Amino acid sequence: MPSAPRFDLVLRSTTVLVDGRFRPADVGVSGGRIAAISESPLEGVDVVTLADDEVLIPGLVDSHVHVNEPGRTEWEGFASATRAAAAGGVTTIIDMPLNSIPATVTVEALATKRASAAPQAIVDVGFWGGAVPQNLGTLRGLHDAGVFGFKAFLAPSGVDEFEHLDAAQLERALEEIAEFGGLLIVHAEDPAVLDAHANSGGVGYGRFVDSRPDEAETTAIDRVIAGVRRTGARAHILHLSSALALPALRAARAEGLPITVETCPHYLAFAAEQIPDAATQFKCCPPIRSDANRDALWQALLDGDINIVVTDHSPSTAALKFAHGGDFGLAWGGIAGLQVGLAAVWTEAQARGIPLERVLGWMSTGPADLVGLPGKGRIAVGAAADLVAFAPNEAFTVHAEALQHRNAVSAYDGASLHGVVRRTWLAGNPVSTAPDAAPGGRLIEAGR
Repeated sequence: MPSAPRFDLVLRSTTVLVDGRFRPADVGVSGGRIAAISESPLEGVDVVTLADDEVLIPGLVDSHVHVNEPGRTEWEGFASATRAAAAGGVTTIIDMPLNSIPATVTVEALATKRASAAPQAIVDVGFWGGAVPQNLGTLRGLHDAGVFGFKAFLAPSGVDEFEHLDAAQLERALEEIAEFGGLLIVHAEDPAVLDAHANSGGVGYGRFVDSRPDEAETTAIDRVIAGVRRTGARAHILHLSSALALPALRAARAEGLPITVETCPHYLAFAAEQIPDAATQFKCCPPIRSDANRDALWQALLDGDINIVVTDHSPSTAALKFAHGGDFGLAWGGIAGLQVGLAAVWTEAQARGIPLERVLGWMSTGPADLVGLPGKGRIAVGAAADLVAFAPNEAFTVHAEALQHRNAVSAYDGASLHGVVRRTWLAGNPVSTAPDAAPGGRLIEAGR
């Protein structure tokens, strides 16, 4: 009788997420990929049995991460960002084309990014390109070089080296991207609406929300929908904050337009009513809105009107966040949440009676499918063995200074959350988040 195959690694658990539901299984790994999923025991060179309070889940895919290296590495860098990712159960990140210098708007800048990431990453890293006025007409080169798509701002980005697209330029970008079947991902706020509602700022959070009203998002999203209808290009709406945009997006998709939508943990975990004066760690653009708006975003996830949840990890130094005495008009906008995104979403979902399986669909399988990585974000034969031992009921308190993020600045500081990542495997190899750990992440490319 031939002996049973011995796998490089076997992970054994009574609770494994397979095909959208949890069940007992042994997961056999060979050559960095899942080779078998069995209800019967498998033999392996290394056999790991998860604890009774742990579940085996796929590594998350976070398609919205600002690493900022090179150029603004004091905000974040590939070493710290990928350690934070692994500690939070994220095994693949797709890096945004800003706020690094140079911005990823040329093939040469992409090469610079890759050279920075390659010797440091402990999880897999891919890259978005940027669509700015200066590089329209040359996007095919970045596409062929392996970026996952192109980010565009419809309002000023906050950094001079990444300019926003006006209405005509948006149309040009969509036409160009449609020619080669690419994807445009859009920060959708309308600059005219923002200008009309500009105010003098101050420490009151309500004043900040007033300066970036729902109308800024709904107007810009209507423009994207119209452009997709005319060009046939695929578009993805980034960090949806306003639930008032949902009816138009729902109608567009019912029409068959290729538009997808994301929201972020901070829009699901926080509400404007909870944010104290001068608490600029909560500033992001578009802003965290009302509790009723938050409820509507959760319902849209359940209804399928929002496709995925990703962090928009957008860190900065403490000086940029806090140097202006709590003035929301002057503080840098962005929330660092890469390490705690899963726990934040799961904690709120659990309170709402939403099962973990749904959360993982929004944060693992969904983002993987958005960026065209069918071998990630799922536990399936042939998929990458990017796996996480997760203790969903273990409680912890977030301490910003203890996170792997480069700067101890977090809107989640002091929050009581549920869900602890105990172990992470990348391509079947255990990932260490120790500062001296050898990098084992790979640079990944779209379509490869």
